[in-house]
Amino acid sequence: MSKPKLLLADLVSGVHHVPSNYIRPISDRPNLNDVEISDGSIPLIDLQGLHGPHRVDVIKQIGLACQQDGFFQVKNHGISESLVNNMLRIAGEFFRLPESERLKIYSDDPLKTTRLSTSFNIRTEKVSNWRDFLRLHCYPLEDFVNEWPTSPPSFK
Repeated sequence: MSKPKLLLADLVSGVHHVPSNYIRPISDRPNLNDVEISDGSIPLIDLQGLHGPHRVDVIKQIGLACQQDGFFQVKNHGISESLVNNMLRIAGEFFRLPESERLKIYSDDPLKTTRLSTSFNIRTEKVSNWRDFLRLHCYPLEDFVNEWPTSPPSFK
C-alpha cells in the first residue's frame, strides 16, 4: 500500500475529482449575496513617496487597502523586473523538483520558519487548502538563509 501524498502537486496527478478533505461545507463558504460589489480593481499603491514627504500618505493608503480589501499591489518598489523574473524561475524549478527532494523541507509544524506545506496547520484544520506553499523567513537574512532549500543550487 502506498503512503498518502503530503503535497497537493503530487496528489493531483492521480485523482480525477476533488478529495473530500478539500471541500468546505456550504456553511463555511462565502455567501455571494452578502459580498459587496466593487469596481473589481485591486488597490495600486505607489511606493515612490515612501521615503519622502508623502510617507504618511503612503502608509495610510496601505492601511486602508488592508482594512478594506485585505490586499493590494505596489509599483515603484525598486525591485527590477529581471530580479522578479529570476526569482519566479527559481521558485518554479524548486516546485518541479522530484517529490523526495521537496519533502526534505516538508513540515506540518506551523511554527517552523522554513517549511513546505499545504495548509497553515494541518493538525487542526478540518478542511485542507488547495495549494502548496514554501514559507521562508528572510529578515534578517543571515538568521534564516541556512534553513533554506539547497536544491536547486541557485535557490539561495
